[in-house]
Amino acid sequence: MSSLFDRKKIVPRYKIIAYVMVLVGVSVVAKATYTATVKRDFWMKVADRLKRDSVDVKPVRGNILSCDGRLMASSLPEYKLFMDFKAGGEKKDSLWQVKLDSICMGLNDIFPERSAAEFKRRLEEGRSKQSQNWPVWERRVSYDIYSEVKKLPVFNLPPFKGGFHVEAFNARQRPFGSLAQRTVGDMFGAKDTARCGLELSFDHVLRGKPGVVQRKKVMNKYLSITERAPIDGADIVTTIDVGMQDLAERALTDELKLINGNVGVAIVMEVQTGDVKAIVNMSKGPDGRYREAKNHAVSDLLEPGSVFKTAAIMVALDDGVVDTNYQVETFGGIMDMHGAKMRDHNWHKGGYGRISLPRTLEVSSNIGVSRIIDEHYGKNPEKFVEGIHRLGLAADLGIPLVGATPARIRMPKKNSRGQYVNWSKTALAWMSIGYESQVPPISTLTFYNAIANNGKMMRPRFVKQVLKNGEVVADYQPEVIKEQIAKPHTVKTMQTILEHVVSQGLGKKAGSPSFKVAGKTGTAQISKGVGGYKTGQMNYLLSFAGYFPADNPLYSCIVCIQKSGLPASGGGMSGVVFHDIAEGIMAQSLKLDVSDARDSMSVMLPDVKNGNMLAADYVLTHLGIKTNNGWGGSYASGNPIWGRARHASNVLQIAKVSQGGHTTMPDVSGMGARDAVYLLESRGMKVRLEGRGKVTLQSIPAGRTIKRGEVCSLKLS
Repeated sequence: MSSLFDRKKIVPRYKIIAYVMVLVGVSVVAKATYTATVKRDFWMKVADRLKRDSVDVKPVRGNILSCDGRLMASSLPEYKLFMDFKAGGEKKDSLWQVKLDSICMGLNDIFPERSAAEFKRRLEEGRSKQSQNWPVWERRVSYDIYSEVKKLPVFNLPPFKGGFHVEAFNARQRPFGSLAQRTVGDMFGAKDTARCGLELSFDHVLRGKPGVVQRKKVMNKYLSITERAPIDGADIVTTIDVGMQDLAERALTDELKLINGNVGVAIVMEVQTGDVKAIVNMSKGPDGRYREAKNHAVSDLLEPGSVFKTAAIMVALDDGVVDTNYQVETFGGIMDMHGAKMRDHNWHKGGYGRISLPRTLEVSSNIGVSRIIDEHYGKNPEKFVEGIHRLGLAADLGIPLVGATPARIRMPKKNSRGQYVNWSKTALAWMSIGYESQVPPISTLTFYNAIANNGKMMRPRFVKQVLKNGEVVADYQPEVIKEQIAKPHTVKTMQTILEHVVSQGLGKKAGSPSFKVAGKTGTAQISKGVGGYKTGQMNYLLSFAGYFPADNPLYSCIVCIQKSGLPASGGGMSGVVFHDIAEGIMAQSLKLDVSDARDSMSVMLPDVKNGNMLAADYVLTHLGIKTNNGWGGSYASGNPIWGRARHASNVLQIAKVSQGGHTTMPDVSGMGARDAVYLLESRGMKVRLEGRGKVTLQSIPAGRTIKRGEVCSLKLS
């Protein structure tokens, strides 16, 4: 062994290797220490050049849905288009010079507002400046347009080669246009932030949470590294019914145009739940057109006028100071009330004379109502105002809309000497007929809705649920504000009186021959600030508040119109809108069975064209007509099933018929034009039609081999 291993020669060699490794290790540690200390600032600057700051990733904003799940506001991507003229180098520049004319003509086809020459001048300007973010088009565009631009030469190259890049935005789209615009709300487009309505009130739910992405440069390419993924916003389901909203908007706008009104408000509420099914706020613009500019329904603090008389009489009835047999003298329609003249609307005809308490509301007698209240509460007005508060008219409804405000109903106050400091002798009399107080339309409607609901006051509900990925994450149940606004007997009495207001009093135009309506008219002069009520042309607030059907209330509704000058009638103008809304809603709720239309002469089984039997089966099934099809699946999700139908006893026998391969001419005889054209064009053919009805003749016989682009003529009769 000693002859093979010479210790004296080998050990020194291992020592040399060990010393070298130790020196290398020491030098590595020394270099690392030097880099981390002395050269730290230099290398941190290098790292900054290789890494971009964190980039926020915007989440997708949640949708706003109607009560039946239809989209009222949704986020769709929009893009701003830019070109980086430094990207791609010489290879890109040479391609740009060759394809510039083609690019400009393509942009002109996509954006015809600007000529190809203008596009060329603009793009050349950006190229001469070597801009890295030159706008191709100044405005945002949809995904479809962005896709078309991306097909153009140079633009279709990767961003680092061609330079074409975009900035994405979440744009808010409203499928139903301006329907319920101020309630659903708007967005500040440039900032992607909520502006008003439910968009603003539920912004914390809708907007979600942004994510964070780190951008790092590795081998001359930027990589996106997700640090925190964005959390998309949740959807909210509103109580708005699209059909009722559209009906209310059209009815109100038509009347505003007819009478040249300034502002119009209409609200429809579901009696049992307090759900706001429709809310309209129309203002006349400088151009004479009506649009939603402000949510008057929840924010307008105006003197309500005669619709307030219902509350005044209810307080007196509930306190037991009067009953329905009570008689009041209205004289000749004009009376001195503590030094001020009070008039009924028919004072020039001699007034109403002595009338009963219910009649004071039926004919909306100012003198009658004010005398009842003044005589029984004149020495203690605090008790009357407490009664108004007890009815819930001054309650804070907690409306989830910015700008909403509760009613302002003044409470009498005395100083230390027992003298009223905010109350005059005429205050109570005029408060009882709808002046001296400010009540928004939503508060008035909530009060009338409580009468319809047998005294139970519901909080107006605008949002029912919050959904996340189709699952309910928050459920807003109907909420009771007051279990009973007055004694049950008082509520029943008022229900009868309000029904008589429509059937026998001034509210006849709000009624319907098809169902009973209850409600109250209102016509009030609008004070012009410090100018009071006598500053030239008079402005009026015309109202009608009520519910329908009166014998089984489903919906309550208020219509308020502001207009200048005469004529001005709450019943004759707002009442007409109420009538149109009520009849429209009741007509929509009618559900008739197809069997109701049958008689001995009826055709019990319809004639069904050949074609897509899946669609025919769907329609027939929903009409209550028996079919025997022999397949499963649904019309909404299935592919077309081509076939024929024939009568078999009292059943339609639907049979599936094979249409051959994709290159075989199908038999389209007996089909309608839509199915025949779809079937042929899906095989790449062109179709010419002659006549209407069913296909009776096809120029290419069934079963023949066809070619793409071949023309087939169809004769229909």
